Amino acid sequence: MKSRLKEFRARDGLNQSELAKRAKISRQTVSLIEREEYMPSLLIAVRIARVFNEKVEDVFIFSEEELI
Repeated sequence: MKSRLKEFRARDGLNQSELAKRAKISRQTVSLIEREEYMPSLLIAVRIARVFNEKVEDVFIFSEEELI
């Protein structure tokens, strides 16, 4: 799974800590997701997408193999 967190954070002028606070998660979780070392739960993914006012599938991109 890839994510566009860095791209959306830059667009909205947020650092990792600000995103974490708005999504009610830890900054470390944001960092792990950005480094593709952690796959967020659906709840966390929805919270993050809402911060950016985007659909979950626009923030998190799955390869076809992951969806099979």
